[in-house]
Amino acid sequence: MGLEPKNLQSSIPVPSVQELASLQLEAVPSRYIRDDMESIISTVASDNSTLRVPLIDMAKLVDSESHETELQKLHAACKEWGIFQLINHGVADESLRNMNKQTQEFFDLPLKEKKRWAQKPGSLEGYGQAFVTSEEQKLDWNDMIFLKALPIEDRNLEIWPENPPKFRESLDRYSQDMRQIAVALTRFMAMGLEIETRELCAAYEDGLYQIRMNYYPPCPQPERVTGLASHVDIPGLALLLDCGDTPGLQVLKDGRWIFVEPLDGAVVVDMGRITEILSNGLYKAPEHRAVVNKSKERRSIVTFCYPGLSFKVGPAMDLIKLGSPPLYKTVTVEEYLGCFFNPKPDVPFIDTMKI
Repeated sequence: MGLEPKNLQSSIPVPSVQELASLQLEAVPSRYIRDDMESIISTVASDNSTLRVPLIDMAKLVDSESHETELQKLHAACKEWGIFQLINHGVADESLRNMNKQTQEFFDLPLKEKKRWAQKPGSLEGYGQAFVTSEEQKLDWNDMIFLKALPIEDRNLEIWPENPPKFRESLDRYSQDMRQIAVALTRFMAMGLEIETRELCAAYEDGLYQIRMNYYPPCPQPERVTGLASHVDIPGLALLLDCGDTPGLQVLKDGRWIFVEPLDGAVVVDMGRITEILSNGLYKAPEHRAVVNKSKERRSIVTFCYPGLSFKVGPAMDLIKLGSPPLYKTVTVEEYLGCFFNPKPDVPFIDTMKI
């Protein structure tokens, strides 16, 4: 991805993409145009491709009769894809609908009202865009609001919207529901790896949960921009809720971009670098991106799930004891995040974690 910025803990204010889209522009401003989009789009799998993101059923993981078969499916999905759709996850439809509704109502507010909760200097939290570190940097075709949700003491309520009126209440419940999924999934993933589950589950019980709500407006030149540039997530897991039926998330698989088709009520589970390191490279953190649509808007809600700050990120000892040499260093989550937010020039983040 080229030279990385020196510090990723804050973002330069940029224009609202939603406001730009409302101007009914015929062409996208040059700062959003990606010169490499033609070559990128040529690698998108066709609609009739047999490649489909795996589907995992949490109810089958829990049920004793189907557990072993579904656990094998989960293990294969984590190894071969690093991403899957999760159904029957135990979160009430009401919680998902409420968070979807609050997200829509927030982005429907007038710009002046949304800016009450804008990012402040030195922080990524709030309404704006993430990781904009220079005035020359290419921009993504999206607006977002990013908030730390759990633990409760991490919440900065100054930038938690009070409008819509039920936003805070819905986000509080939703974040706890996502923690419930993360803890359960972590236990099953540890079973698949045949490693100790108790310490890992406890680390996610006491973990960090940060939520990013994205709004991708219609774009007059969708083939020339990205909604969210290609990247790999750094937490243990990222849990994505698509707020509608407009596809936009793509994952890179075998050199081709595959759409993750929205599935009503499902949560998309994406492996992050922490899981890749914990599995000593057996589970993959996939490269993915968001694309946009000429006539349709898209919203998504992503929960980034980290173990607690004191948890040690490194290859699981049970895997090393089996004779696999460790491929990565062992550091605390706090040290790990410090390395990410203060990267070495021109060194990919994952390489700084390798032995």
